Amino acid sequence: MAHIKSGGKTKNGRNSPGQRLGVKIYAGQPVGPGDIIVRQNGTKWHPGKNVKVARNSSIYAMADGVVKFNEKKVRDFSGKLRERTFVSVVAK
Repeated sequence: MAHIKSGGKTKNGRNSPGQRLGVKIYAGQPVGPGDIIVRQNGTKWHPGKNVKVARNSSIYAMADGVVKFNEKKVRDFSGKLRERTFVSVVAK
């Protein structure tokens, strides 16, 4: 005979750690070349001037300056106007 009554099985015993996504350097803050400004999956924020997109969709600075976020209406693939947020680095 068993010493302990059977506990059954569970289906919710797993969890994964967060990916630490989001804005790392905010508007008005200084950056240098190579500094990561935004970590993201996909393109929630789009690249503007003096920034590039990494293979994992992170946006990083290419020059010294100050971070600037601005919204702009852009036509998407279907011809509709969509508002997108662009991240740029402006020289001091």
